[in-house]
Amino acid sequence: MAKDPLAEAGLHFDELNKLRVLEPDVSQKTIALKEECEDFVDEIGQFQKIVGGLIELVDELAKEAETEKMKAIGARNLLKSVEKQREAQQQQLQALIVEKKMQLERYRIEYEALQKVEAEQSEFIDQFILQK
Repeated sequence: MAKDPLAEAGLHFDELNKLRVLEPDVSQKTIALKEECEDFVDEIGQFQKIVGGLIELVDELAKEAETEKMKAIGARNLLKSVEKQREAQQQQLQALIVEKKMQLERYRIEYEALQKVEAEQSEFIDQFILQK
C-alpha cells in the first residue's frame, strides 16, 4: 500500500469530502472534547447556582440565629434585672419587718408601763375613796 501524499502533507478529507488539516480521528476527539467542555461548563454553572442558593439560605439562617441569640441575651438580662429587683425588694421588706418588730416592742413596753400607771392610779383612787 502506498501512502497517501496528502496524508503525508498533513491534509485529510472528512466525511463531507472537505479538505482538513487535522486527521479525522483527532478532529472527532476535538469535537467530543469541545462538547464535554460545554457540558462541564453548564454543570459548573448549575453548581454555582445551587451553591449560591445554599449560601443565601445559610446567610438567612445565620441572621435568624443571631436574632434569636440577641432575644435570648435580652431575656437573660431581663431575668437578671428582675432577680436583682426581687432581692432589693426582699431586703427592703426584711428591714421593714425589723423596724415593725422594734416598734411592736416599744408599744409593748409602753403598754406595760401604762398598765402599771393604771394600777397605781386605781390603787390611789381606791385608797382615796376609803379614806373619805
